[in-house]
Amino acid sequence: MGAAHHFIENLGDSIKELADFQLFGRVTKILGMLVEIGGVEKELAIGDRCNLMPRGADPVPCEVVGFRDGHALVMPFKPLDRVGLGCRAEVTTAQPAVYPSFAWLGRVINAFGDPIDGKGPLMQGEEHMLLKNHPPAAHDRKRLGSKLDLGVRAINTFLSTTRGQRMGIFSGSGVGKSVLMSMLARNTEAEVSVIGLIGERGREVQEFLEDELGPQGLKKSVVIVSTSDESPLMRRQGAYLTLAVAEYFRDQGKQVLCMMDSITRFAMAQREIGLSAGEPPTSKGYPPTTFSELARLLERAGPGTKGKGDITGYFSVLVEGDDHNEPISDAVRGIIDGHVVLERAIADRGRYPAINVLRSISRSMPRCLTPEQAALVQRGREVMATYEDMAELIRLGAYRRGSDPKVDEAIAIYPKIEAFLAQKPTEKTSLEDGYKMLAQALGMPMQQQPAAPQQPPKKK
Repeated sequence: MGAAHHFIENLGDSIKELADFQLFGRVTKILGMLVEIGGVEKELAIGDRCNLMPRGADPVPCEVVGFRDGHALVMPFKPLDRVGLGCRAEVTTAQPAVYPSFAWLGRVINAFGDPIDGKGPLMQGEEHMLLKNHPPAAHDRKRLGSKLDLGVRAINTFLSTTRGQRMGIFSGSGVGKSVLMSMLARNTEAEVSVIGLIGERGREVQEFLEDELGPQGLKKSVVIVSTSDESPLMRRQGAYLTLAVAEYFRDQGKQVLCMMDSITRFAMAQREIGLSAGEPPTSKGYPPTTFSELARLLERAGPGTKGKGDITGYFSVLVEGDDHNEPISDAVRGIIDGHVVLERAIADRGRYPAINVLRSISRSMPRCLTPEQAALVQRGREVMATYEDMAELIRLGAYRRGSDPKVDEAIAIYPKIEAFLAQKPTEKTSLEDGYKMLAQALGMPMQQQPAAPQQPPKKK
């Protein structure tokens, strides 16, 4: 009865959104993936939807992306097969929204919110979530919360992440960012994981679900998939849907880990849309709306309002040509609260996850650390920096032991830190165990924190 009742309520809401009459125009021009529509341009606005009605084929949903010479410019979500001049274009009035529920956990869906895992239909929830939602007002948001255990000791210790923090994983192709994200999804203490695979290779989706995420990670996750062969609107909507689902669970009071692979492909999709609509290209061909859309999307993650949960975000950035200063990397670094840099040279020597600790940063540190933890992290960074400064001479055999006591000490300790940073995909390390292992590698045993002295009672 409950599911039927929800279905009837949602059906009633959809019926209320239907207009008393149907507006439609006609296709006047087709140029690549851009379609011009005449006759209804005054009834449309940017972001509105319409359906092209090709002859003898299913409707093609489209979105308005601009206007030119008195005509509306729309882009399709699906291929334009059998769409021609004079084709009917029906205007829709409903705002794009989804109805998530806890039944979505363990499911794999596409950018429209339809199931693609062969497990039957999705149970719809009672509340609708807009795809292009706005983040909570800045003055209503909570501050960052306590540390979130992510199960990866390199991140837990050197790059501690707090509840509601947004981090970027910056990496070239094939350096291990997908494996790292699957480790986070499986090992995190967050109650729900929402994973958006945006612009992924189709063959890699099943490998990610079965081999890397696995049944353990999937049962508390919702996975949104939009592959690289889909239209730019579908890829962009996949990113919007990922945040909308995360916002639903946040509003239910849950701690949510939202991950997206990758934010770069979202930016590329927005670039295709903007250039097709006639926007001027700027840096590396990206139009201005790409950077504004990045900020709008990433700001939706973060701390919730009082009484609600938080969205802790990990967004991967595919660094083109291993250039960490390319436009999207620069833009994302300026919006989020820290970055994890995966380096190809570290992966080449067989250490995974290939995190370059010295080039990575978490902006919530050191406020979330105890003095003892901060001392451990600082000591570890000093040892790694000392070794890296002399690494070339050490490898060439040009450094003589005894020349510098600090370098000698770094040479002795550095292999232990490398062993600490290496972690198998199936391995999990808690926050507490991570600090103990780091202290052991550095030869700095963890000391019990002394209890705070009690103040004597005040005399009346």
